Amino acid sequence: MSDAVTPQHPTAPPAVPGAGTGRPDRMRLHVVLPSEAGTMPAPELVRLAREAEELGYAGVWLPDHLLPPGPYGRPPEGYGGVHEALTTLAFLAAATERLTLGTSVLIAPLREPLLLARQSATLARLSGGRFVLGVGVGWQPYEFAAAGVGFGDRGARTDRTLRLVRHLHAGAGGPYDDGQVAFDGRAVFQPVPREPVPFLIGGNSDAALRRAAEFGGHWQGVGLTTGQFAERAAELARRAASRGTRVTAGTRIGWDGPDRTVVDVAAEVAGWEAAGAADLGVWFGSADAGFADRMRALAERTGVTGGRVAR
Repeated sequence: MSDAVTPQHPTAPPAVPGAGTGRPDRMRLHVVLPSEAGTMPAPELVRLAREAEELGYAGVWLPDHLLPPGPYGRPPEGYGGVHEALTTLAFLAAATERLTLGTSVLIAPLREPLLLARQSATLARLSGGRFVLGVGVGWQPYEFAAAGVGFGDRGARTDRTLRLVRHLHAGAGGPYDDGQVAFDGRAVFQPVPREPVPFLIGGNSDAALRRAAEFGGHWQGVGLTTGQFAERAAELARRAASRGTRVTAGTRIGWDGPDRTVVDVAAEVAGWEAAGAADLGVWFGSADAGFADRMRALAERTGVTGGRVAR
């Protein structure tokens, strides 16, 4: 990376928009929207996002897959992300007022870095600063091969992308050269967001923790037990402290069938809060199989208000 590049690292995590009226020591509760069926009408996503906002959830999130080697559908057999995440979140930004809008998570090394910087800055501007760019390095080699992108260097590509996005969102210009993107002092980047778009870093690896500690903001563990999550979060806190940054830790769960009751899921929510999660996203299954009913039931059971659980 050129000496001209001076990434800025915030010393505190950016506030999660739309979640400021509950008790600040309680966990934020989010909704992972259903994006597994191409036949779902777009107005259904709007309806669910608006209802999540009315119920008091902190935010809505969408997954990302560009070209999976199998059908979209219920995980783990199927893939999420049938609606392109950034386009859809721009659509939802116009239909909501308070919700955080985020990707959980976007496969950063499959995206062109300059375009991603402009898309995320534009989303921040259009949503009134409610957008959070959640990223991961990806795990499906087929998608990388199909896109003509190397799988082995996806971590390094992600790092370069995030540094470029932060550089441009901070209002810095050229010269810039990171070995992947280069421009001189004539380059003009607009729109510059009022604050750099917050990052959420997904993944359990040491590299993911290092990435989250470098940039600050938010970290999302994946598929961990509460004990494993607490250990990883403690390691993240040590890394962030050594860099002078702060990172909130969170995860996501699923409730998509009659095998568990709202009492069971509310107990799981409480368990994640006890483990130290600041944010928890919940996927409630497919839109046509009780998603809205389960979303309402959990809101009532947890007393979510102002984005945070109350009981």
